[in-house]
Amino acid sequence: MLHTWRRLFGRRIPRRAVWAVGAVVTACVATLVPPTAVAATEATASQQITVDGNGTGRVFDGVGAISGGGGTSRLLVDYPEPQRDQILDYLFKPGYGAGLQILKVEIGSDTNSSNGAEPSHMRTPTEVNCNRGYEWWLMEQAQKRNPDIAFYGLEWGAPGWFSGGFWSADNIRYLTAWLGCAKQHGLNIDYLGGWNEKGWDAAWYEQLKTTLVREGYGRVKIVAADNAGWQVATDMKNDPAFDQATDVVGIHYPCSAVHCSSSADALSLDKPLFASESGWNNYLTGATRLAAEMNHEYVDSRITAFINWPAVYAWYPTVQMQGSGLLRANEPWTGHYELGPTLWTVAQTAQFTHPGWSYIDSASGYLDGGGTYVTLRSPGPRPQYTTVFETTGASAPQSVDLAPTGPLPHGTLHRWSTTLESTDPADWFVHGADVHAGADGGYGVTLQPGTVTTLTTVAGGKSAAAAKAPASKPMALPYRESFDGYRTGATPRYVSDMEGAFQVAPCSPAPQDAATNRKHDQCLQQVITTKPNQWARVPGPLTLVGDATWGDYAVSVKARIPQGGTTSLMGRVVNQLNLVGTGRVTAWEGYSLKVSDSGAWSLDVLAPDKTTRVLASGTLPAPVDGAWTGLRLSFSGPRITAEVNGSTLADVTDTTYSQGQVGLGLDAYAAGQFDDLAVTAQ
Repeated sequence: MLHTWRRLFGRRIPRRAVWAVGAVVTACVATLVPPTAVAATEATASQQITVDGNGTGRVFDGVGAISGGGGTSRLLVDYPEPQRDQILDYLFKPGYGAGLQILKVEIGSDTNSSNGAEPSHMRTPTEVNCNRGYEWWLMEQAQKRNPDIAFYGLEWGAPGWFSGGFWSADNIRYLTAWLGCAKQHGLNIDYLGGWNEKGWDAAWYEQLKTTLVREGYGRVKIVAADNAGWQVATDMKNDPAFDQATDVVGIHYPCSAVHCSSSADALSLDKPLFASESGWNNYLTGATRLAAEMNHEYVDSRITAFINWPAVYAWYPTVQMQGSGLLRANEPWTGHYELGPTLWTVAQTAQFTHPGWSYIDSASGYLDGGGTYVTLRSPGPRPQYTTVFETTGASAPQSVDLAPTGPLPHGTLHRWSTTLESTDPADWFVHGADVHAGADGGYGVTLQPGTVTTLTTVAGGKSAAAAKAPASKPMALPYRESFDGYRTGATPRYVSDMEGAFQVAPCSPAPQDAATNRKHDQCLQQVITTKPNQWARVPGPLTLVGDATWGDYAVSVKARIPQGGTTSLMGRVVNQLNLVGTGRVTAWEGYSLKVSDSGAWSLDVLAPDKTTRVLASGTLPAPVDGAWTGLRLSFSGPRITAEVNGSTLADVTDTTYSQGQVGLGLDAYAAGQFDDLAVTAQ
């Protein structure tokens, strides 16, 4: 079924949305190709579009993006200045870059939510820490640039201490504590969801609404249900209490390449309809798909908010869904980042509209020569208006003629355009010649195929070129991290958790540095000791660091192996694999030296075919018994050497992988510690 949908849609279907896709097969297949979306073979006669200043339509709620699902912004926070500020400006500064109007963030839970694990603010029933993680920082930075930006919080996983599971009163308490943390950071949350792509519980939403009103958060709008398909709208229609408890219908990935699904029940509810997760497009090659979706979502489905997953490609390339986002920023050691036409496709709408504007339905529809157009107008007696055309369905130029009527201004229209498949920045967000009214009062333009074009009365718009980003290059070796110098609880630079939480903590006991005879005070500790309510199946805590292009190197670390547990030192880690083995778990391709507290050890490789081969194994002369233990893996071409406490355990040859980063892992949720992580060239 999944492969059929991939062929039908011409792209990957999100793993987190696949389970619900079948619910909308019939509706989507029946309407895949709108009758007016034809491919033109030559320039068509000018299409007349009347822009009625008194026309009506649904209220526009904004264009946004997601930080989460999970760890998608992890490497952004480690960027040096001024590049970090430049990237944030491109995402959030109005009239500059993407100009995002909504920022949706993950409410962290220390468990993998697709691309990593984000820290929880409440790891026990009695502890609240409002400073963990980077989403608070990111929201503050977004608000600094755009005080009007809307914030939206959603859970993917949840801590394991909830006594009643996810749909419990404990979780509602967890969410109100998160809202309290946001308040401490000077952030007002506008939207709050339930459980990402894991269904819904109507009674829980009703209890959540009651609690928010009682606790003083009544202004927060509840979104249901952040799943694929429109069944949730039918459930609302049939359940007045559920309907009353929710404010927004939020749907994931409602569009194919050429059409977006809809629902009569959803349209009948008189609620905003959000594509609360959509997009999933490559920052360089996804602009065509993105342009079509953004317009089709309103023209086909009357969806009024588009929220792209993700905001930025800021994770290691060893983690899945590489390249997704509005820009690339996953090289903090150099400050290198890259823009593409995808970001400027968002700018074509977001720079010339504002939430609270209204669509004009009579001036939104299908282009005769292929493509779509939407028109939005500002409120008030002297409205501004913007029309956005996308011609992804066209094969030849076509002419259109806009005729504004009523209270709309009749002065100059400003023209901006992006050539969607171009790799030349000179073709992105180009300010063309202003368009003036003809003798008949209309504004005529010719639209080229494969473009998005904005005609607007709104002045401004900026495709700013900041100082040139530094050149891309691998992370330098040697890499060393003693974990000293960080505050307790911090996530060390470049360390990216895939499951659990690896943070700086006091060493217990402090290990001795043989070279300096100095004891280290700070170590890296995995602190999650109760299995979370997981979103993805990751078998145990794991964190990654380093460059995916490292080839011949030695990686070493001191480890305190938990009682009854096993610690892993990984090398040449190259890629994330899903549905591995009988447990259908998420794991990473690469080599692993595994040592248990009993002294049992093995050197394994997880191959691309999802099978694990044991290259060598044995038992140490004595149990580790909680002592600091030195682990080392070295790679030289196909030769791999494994050592423990300076003694060679295995010296083997294997050609499965020639490069990759490093990782630290545990086989269970336990308080393992690590110190003196070092990677040196061979």
